Amino acid sequence: MRLKVVLLGEGRVGKTSILFRYIRNEFQEKQQSTLQASYMDKTVEVGGTKASLSVWDTAGQERFHALGPIYYRDADGALLVYDITDGDSFVKVKKWTKELRKIVGPDISICIAGNKIDLERNRQVNEKEVLEYAKSVGASHFYTSAKQNLGLEECFKELAGKMIKRKKEKFGGGVKGIGGMGGKKGKLVVIDDEGGGEKKKKGGGCC
Repeated sequence: MRLKVVLLGEGRVGKTSILFRYIRNEFQEKQQSTLQASYMDKTVEVGGTKASLSVWDTAGQERFHALGPIYYRDADGALLVYDITDGDSFVKVKKWTKELRKIVGPDISICIAGNKIDLERNRQVNEKEVLEYAKSVGASHFYTSAKQNLGLEECFKELAGKMIKRKKEKFGGGVKGIGGMGGKKGKLVVIDDEGGGEKKKKGGGCC
């Protein structure tokens, strides 16, 4: 079963760091900002069902916002990331949720990640507000730290479980090898619209 997951959030909230930590168990203090989008694959098993997750990292900068639908219109799930030290980044999560539901549909599985929990002392986002919002939109919420590798496995496992359940319900439990774009485990593919194709890279992306 192949499932497509998109990472969405403002620039510098840590989407690329989450991607590299979860897929490769790597972390870099300084990451370049993602331009356009890139993806990596990882095989997971939830409740006895194996699935290949194609995890897409998208650019968070405002000038790339219009390109978002190109990458997430066929997504099975989304991880919406905000920085707990940046209140505006959580406000933008609400906009992403509305946009996802409008373009992809109400059945897309969503998890929300409050990243950089290692910087709790600098928190600017109210925890009660976050949890109430997540509940109101039917999303699971996790606190994560790509730097300290906290909460990522639990977050992606929860999201994968939701996607697998919905896929089985949609296809009556007979799901095998759902198609979609993806590559081998651990491969980073950068989609370069201006260059007219795909580029394989060893690094890069936003933090």
